[in-house]
This record gives sequence, C-alpha cells and structure tokens, in this order.
Amino acid sequence: MKSFLLIGLLSIGPISQGQSVKTLMGARAAGMGYASVVLSDESSLFNNVGAIAEVQRPATLFLYEARPSLPGAQSVAAGIVAPLKFGVLGAGVFRFGDDLYSEQVLSAAFGNKFGNTSLGMSLNYVQYRAENFGTKGALYINFGGRAQITPQISVGAYIVNLTQANVAPDELLPVKFVAGLGFKPDAHFLIVTEVEKDISYQATWKLGAEYAIYKKIFIRTGFNLNPHAAYFGLGAQVKHLKMDYAISLSTVLGAIHCASATYMLESKKK
Repeated sequence: MKSFLLIGLLSIGPISQGQSVKTLMGARAAGMGYASVVLSDESSLFNNVGAIAEVQRPATLFLYEARPSLPGAQSVAAGIVAPLKFGVLGAGVFRFGDDLYSEQVLSAAFGNKFGNTSLGMSLNYVQYRAENFGTKGALYINFGGRAQITPQISVGAYIVNLTQANVAPDELLPVKFVAGLGFKPDAHFLIVTEVEKDISYQATWKLGAEYAIYKKIFIRTGFNLNPHAAYFGLGAQVKHLKMDYAISLSTVLGAIHCASATYMLESKKK
C-alpha cells in the first residue's frame, strides 16, 4: 500500500500517462531549492546538461535522496564527467523506487564551451517497471545551455525531452522548459532564480542562495512556489572531495534528505 501511495504522490502523473518522478539530483542544487539552471558543477549532468561544458577536472559523483515518510521512495544516482580537448563527456545512471515500482534512467552526455556560452546535450533511456504491469521504456534527448553575461550575471535554460518521445503511441514523456538567472554580487554570495514549466502543469518558481565561507564551506537555502517547499543545505570541500547535504520541507511530502559526494581526479586535459 505504501508503494502505491508514493507512486501517486511523487509521480507527476500515473504511469499510464507516461509521467516520471523528478530526476534533478545533487545536494548543492537541493539546498538552493533546485534552482540549478545556472549552476556549473558535476551534478549538472542530472540538471542543466549544458553546464557540464564548464567542468574543468574529471570527477565521479554519487547522489542520494531519501523520504523517511515514504519507505521505498528513495532516489540514487551516480555519474562520471571527463573533460577532453574537444569538450566534456559525461555518463550517469539514476534509479527511483523499489521492487514494486521503479524508474531507471541511463544517460550519455556531451558539452562544449564557445566563448562565454556553454551548450550540452544528453541521450537518455528511461525504463518504468511496475509489478504485474511489466516494463516500458523510451529514448529521449535533453538540451541545455548556460552563458556568463558579466562576471556578476549568468543565464541558463534547458529542455527536457526535446524530441517529445513516447513510451507508447498515446503516452508522452514529460516535456519541460526551464529558464533562469544567476546574480553574484561578490565572490562569496550567489543568488539564483528560475521558472520550470511542464507542458501539462502549472509553472514552478524557484529561488535559491549560496554563501561561501573561505571558499571551502557553503551555506545554502531556497524556496519553491507551486508546490510550496523550503530548502536548507551545507557543503564542504576537502582537497579533491566535495561533500554536500540538504533537507527540504513541504506540507505534502514532509522532510526529504539529500546527500552527495564528488571526487575530483587529477586533470590530464591540456
């Protein structure tokens, strides 16, 4: 019964309509209310794929999201990004759910930077599995970009399911457009805002902020409207390791905990 409940609460729509749970990942993004369209870090592989073009060092990342009030509703993801002479390659895997209901996504991504603009694209395969209902799957493409307008101002946008893929003739995968703005008044403080619009649902407005202490310790907060949710997060970097934690609070799902770790390797890019 709990697993059927989580499907109803966490899926944007029922599986019969080809809808999916949120695949945005990363505790840094979560701590800022998932206002991640202008963030350029390794977790961009799961958020705005266009921003992976700004990753400077190869890295592996591990991400986890848990909902204590809904057992079986955890999300896990892992990925790798590798800067090369001709751009940045990335690959990732995402899983949500349990043995009764689950969603899996495999992604291969590429990004490149042209002046102050970064563009990227990912090819994704999603598979839905429900006990007694079998499995369904589809290929789809995400496309995104980010531009540094001035040292203080950045903009970004991306499209989920650019190809408008279906898992069946009448079951369209979610199609979303996200656009946002970042403002960095000084080296320590970042404010981000964005609007996310699913073609089938009302728009969600997101606002987030991050403050860096000695460039190694980070404090974050964020807020969403429609649905309403508040977010808080912390982060730290110790040599090659980044560690982040975030918690979100909503009237629908209660507390959601997010954790992520990124290990940066020595760069061989020339």
